[in-house]
Amino acid sequence: MKNQKNMEANAPKINPALVFLNKNAYKPQRIERKWQKIWKKTGLFTAEDFSSKKKFYCLDMFPYPSGEGLHVGHPRGYVATDVFSHLMRRQGFNVMHPMGWDAFGLPAENYAIKTGIQPRISTAKNIKNFRRQIKSLGLSYDWSREINTTDPDYYRFTQKIFLMLYKHGLAYEAEAPINWCPSCKTGLANEEVVEGKCERCHSEVGRKNVRQWILKITAYAERLLKDLEELDWPERIKEMQRHWIGRSQGWEIKFNLKTQTETLNYSADVFTTRADTLFGATYLVLAPEHPLLEDIKDKITNYRLVKKYIEEAKNKSERERISEVKQKTGIGIKGLSAINPINGREIALWVADYVLIHYGTGAIMAVPSHDQRDFDFAKTHNLPIIEVIKPVAGEKKLPKEAKPIVSSQDFEAVYEGEGVLINSGRFNGLNSKIAAERIGAWLAKKDLAKKAIHYKLRDWVFSRQRYWGEPIPIVRCQKCGLVPLPENELPLKLPKVEKYQPTGTGESPLATINEWVEVKCPQCGGPAKRETNTMPQWAGSCWYYVAYTLGDWRKKKEIRWDKKKIAYWLPVDLYVGGAEHAVLHLLYARFWHKFLFDQKLVSTKEPFMKLKNVGLVLGPDGQKMSKSRGNVISPDETINKYGADTLRLYEMFMGPFSQETAWSLQGIKGCRRFLERVWQMRTKTAKVPLVGENSALKRLLNQTIKKTGEEVKSFRFNTAVSGLMILANELEKQKEISLEEYKTLLLLLAPFAPHLTENLWQALKEAPPKLKDFAVDDSIHRQPWPKYDEKFMAEAKIILAIQVNGKFRDQIEVGRGITKGKTEELALKSEKVAKWLMGKEIKKMIFIPNRLLNIVI
Repeated sequence: MKNQKNMEANAPKINPALVFLNKNAYKPQRIERKWQKIWKKTGLFTAEDFSSKKKFYCLDMFPYPSGEGLHVGHPRGYVATDVFSHLMRRQGFNVMHPMGWDAFGLPAENYAIKTGIQPRISTAKNIKNFRRQIKSLGLSYDWSREINTTDPDYYRFTQKIFLMLYKHGLAYEAEAPINWCPSCKTGLANEEVVEGKCERCHSEVGRKNVRQWILKITAYAERLLKDLEELDWPERIKEMQRHWIGRSQGWEIKFNLKTQTETLNYSADVFTTRADTLFGATYLVLAPEHPLLEDIKDKITNYRLVKKYIEEAKNKSERERISEVKQKTGIGIKGLSAINPINGREIALWVADYVLIHYGTGAIMAVPSHDQRDFDFAKTHNLPIIEVIKPVAGEKKLPKEAKPIVSSQDFEAVYEGEGVLINSGRFNGLNSKIAAERIGAWLAKKDLAKKAIHYKLRDWVFSRQRYWGEPIPIVRCQKCGLVPLPENELPLKLPKVEKYQPTGTGESPLATINEWVEVKCPQCGGPAKRETNTMPQWAGSCWYYVAYTLGDWRKKKEIRWDKKKIAYWLPVDLYVGGAEHAVLHLLYARFWHKFLFDQKLVSTKEPFMKLKNVGLVLGPDGQKMSKSRGNVISPDETINKYGADTLRLYEMFMGPFSQETAWSLQGIKGCRRFLERVWQMRTKTAKVPLVGENSALKRLLNQTIKKTGEEVKSFRFNTAVSGLMILANELEKQKEISLEEYKTLLLLLAPFAPHLTENLWQALKEAPPKLKDFAVDDSIHRQPWPKYDEKFMAEAKIILAIQVNGKFRDQIEVGRGITKGKTEELALKSEKVAKWLMGKEIKKMIFIPNRLLNIVI
């Protein structure tokens, strides 16, 4: 009895508040639903306009709600921004983290056509399902700011921006050959065509003349390019935008045209970045759509054949026309020639479909000795070739002249680089770059050339011949022409229809609704017709990040921009989404933002300051998730079985954030076991002193505080979770754990597993609050981020990660400051690493001191 009393006296002092938990197993589904309701009721994550705290605007690329719902790959980015937002709140920032729905456009309409359900009904249903799924993850979104691009109260602002663009000459109408998807039965912007196919349905894209609304994005080309330098974006994304904008600086050179008897008052202007090769231009090529062909048709002796070729070219897709593998077709223009302005030599004039009207000037000077496309064409059509550039290292003593004209059949190789000039008269022997400037300047004095900058970027084909999109607020009056709707008539609502399928005729289904189309002109009161094309799916996403800042904009009858709120919240500090939006959405949104900046509606030059791309989550079989492969994993079934916190934790732990990773059932089970261990550790928690000042656990505790915060901010979520697991392992080894140590673990884990940590945090209190009395300041998510003591950072031993091709394969304990050579030696001895290297060649090893070694094979 005495021994029993002594044992009781020496037993750990268990917190009474935890007794009710000791008998309960970890049941995440029950506690997760409970805390989600409490957080919603108390408005725990609602952002505050004009807070005295420093603002932080964290944004996800909002989803378009498909009928299939989410799979486990979708929440990876959402969980990452949520973890980041939790950290920033607890480090003293006023965080806005909103969510909404990109619900207009082809994806939603195609789904409605497939199911036979009206897009208005199917979209609302899909949004409801997406909202349910996202809320089940316990994400700390400010749902009071939720937006939906199909809400008329929202798209009246979109329509207003369009009218502003129209007023400033940046929205115009034109009938032009455009990319036409035969499956979607609508026009597409250049950016929506990927390798000649529709980026949505992957059908081969053709060309078609259709009346279109076009936005003059080219007016902002230079600013879109220049301001990329100010952004903290992945370099590959910035490079993709630079390539798409495609700035080229060179010369526009005039080639006069002549018949056999006279020089005409017509000329073809050619843009080139290689004026140094001008002496090698042996023929001139016009695009089939070039307007000059119509002007000179009476002088073309074989015009009937030329016209036939032009008509055939119009029916070819752009991909087919510029394909590197196809034979280059063309037709020589008889009765006319062009004059090479540098030497007065007459050269042949051709029409060929490999030249596109919207690149450069729609005409090229062909230099077959120094351009592969021109060389292939010259070989096919037996055209002359003149070599005018020799590589500098090619030979020490260059000939003053080479054979002036060489038969195309005798010429074997193309040299496209720079060097020194030959066969170029007074410019012989000059370096290419110097020669290009001197030749251009010499021609400029004769008014035959001028300096020019050209962009590959084309104006944005903005209208769609579809039903499910924002109506364009323009009417056509027989007397007044195109007339914008007055602002007080916005929103122009999309009418309810029976038939919404695309017509394929070049007209939207709206064109058949006479009672909607036939209106009175807002200007003169006479008969008029509404515009029946609709806006593309990108319209609503071009400014949605601004809508979130407005807060209560739905309550306003007038279209009112709250400039103070916009200025307070913008720019977006962190933007996260897929790399597939590198050109489309990001380029379009930047264009609209710069226009709004010019109108003094936003106060920053750029909308998104920092961008992070999320890697693709593959199925368990290592393939892209799809219903046809049967490898789709639903977050619903994962949450029902393992809990939302487990799903969240695994999404962050599964691998480097920006790299693609395969889903693993063993990985999800491992994360569940870890959370169960954290749950059970509460039973070892007692009112005992903190660990000793010099103990290894004390050092690890402080180092984990520092590491977790730094790793989250660097988007190294997987190593942050790994560090928490290491800390938990060490705590678990203790006979008893002090409340403060356990609290620190919970505070660090809270962003990743918000429900479990909230439940345990409340239970740790001497008098846990009743749920009805819960106050937001009591939440674990309102507690300051733990602080670390700098003196514990200089740890003699560190854990160094070993990766193979960027994927974690092992970790080794080493001394701080270990050299690269010693690290490589230890890594190659690891059995876990060795199996990934078997039969592979090591290309290089990337060493980050005191952090990791990445073996590239």
